[in-house]
Amino acid sequence: MPIEIKMPALSPTMEEGTVARWLVKVGDYVGSGDIMAEIETDKATMEFEAVDEGTVASILVEEGTEGVTVGTVIAMLAEDGEDVGDAAATPAPAPASAPPASDGPAATPTARKLAEDKGVDLASITGTGPGGKITKGDVENAAGGEAAAPAPAPTAPVPTPAAPAASGDRIIASPLAKRIADQKGLDLSTIKGSGPNGRIVKADVVDAQPGAAPAAEAPAATAPAAPPAPAQLGGELDAPYEAEKLNNVRKVIARRLTEAKQTIPHIYLTVDVRLDPLLDLRKQLNASLEADGVKLSVNDLLIKALARALQRIPACNVSFQGDELFRYTREDISVAVAAPSGLITPIIRDAGRKGLSQISTEMKELAGKARDGKLQPHEYQGGTASLSNLGMFGIKQFDAVINPPQAMILAVGAGEQRPHVVDGALQVATVMSVTGSFDHRAIDGADGAQLMQAFQQLCENPMGLVV
Repeated sequence: MPIEIKMPALSPTMEEGTVARWLVKVGDYVGSGDIMAEIETDKATMEFEAVDEGTVASILVEEGTEGVTVGTVIAMLAEDGEDVGDAAATPAPAPASAPPASDGPAATPTARKLAEDKGVDLASITGTGPGGKITKGDVENAAGGEAAAPAPAPTAPVPTPAAPAASGDRIIASPLAKRIADQKGLDLSTIKGSGPNGRIVKADVVDAQPGAAPAAEAPAATAPAAPPAPAQLGGELDAPYEAEKLNNVRKVIARRLTEAKQTIPHIYLTVDVRLDPLLDLRKQLNASLEADGVKLSVNDLLIKALARALQRIPACNVSFQGDELFRYTREDISVAVAAPSGLITPIIRDAGRKGLSQISTEMKELAGKARDGKLQPHEYQGGTASLSNLGMFGIKQFDAVINPPQAMILAVGAGEQRPHVVDGALQVATVMSVTGSFDHRAIDGADGAQLMQAFQQLCENPMGLVV
């Protein structure tokens, strides 16, 4: 009997994924444990191993297909002794999550929920998933604002201001245009859209006045060849561009950081840290560890310093959870790594109790896997605090966005030669500006200040990092 190969759930939160690359083709024999494909989740590209043995009879989902719901049949295997042609001809049943035809257009559960949240009509969207299924990305593009091209309307574009689209009197307008019209009390049915397919855009409503529809039409009637108004700051741009579809990682970054800035009251605290003692210790340690093939980076020592500071100030090793506050008893430090697909934060777990050489070895391995898109879920999910270091790019100081549900992140700038008071005397020292971003719902300013002070002391008296 043919064996169905289904889209796997490669992380606890995964609802859909992208078939990034097939590593087998029709006719190949696969055994248990053989890698069949690379699946792109919302955080990384992971290898998908075969569980059963057999010959690949058919591949039902092509490479690059996005929004494939977990449980969807993506390939068929023929068992030993079974005819490959017969197995390939066996129709794969629809996934359990597929909605019945009477419920409207075929769409993934995530796409349906997102469309409901954003007020998007699924009937107006052309699906790019298997069999024309509407995916989460299709809904995001449809609701993505001024630059997104609208889905084709089921009838002809709006020909005149007085004749809205025939599909249920639906008016085609961008979200921004609808919002401005609502604020100004404008009737969109009286406004002629200048966007693609008669879409009403910001420029059409920004200067319109309630009840002034005939006047708004007059310029178009008397001067049809007049050039469009120049793009305004924050409005629609007329510069040439190429649309690039967001990958899953970038979508998650956009969603989580928007959530963070909209829902988390950030408080920012900055200290200047004299780095010379820490740099001297690093030089000594690297000389002693050279025979072991270990070379400590400044970032390795800063990871340890943050973990030890959290041990000293446990009030900052927390997270806000609605009507509860989680207090963590272990320091799991998420470290920001710039990967080709976007920012990702692999975790050094229990960093406060690990030696510097172990932190260094783990960090190099995790950073390499992050850049190759090979991180496993347990290597990037979780963390109790984060560290982001842009010092290697010469950035002097910046404010980082908290990575929810964590309650703090440390933003590290470049170490540079500055005039600095040392033991009451003005000297030239290597100084680094560090800014902590704290969730003010969970961490008071005084507790955050104590953490920054503890971090500063550990860097300026770094022997505390090796004992």
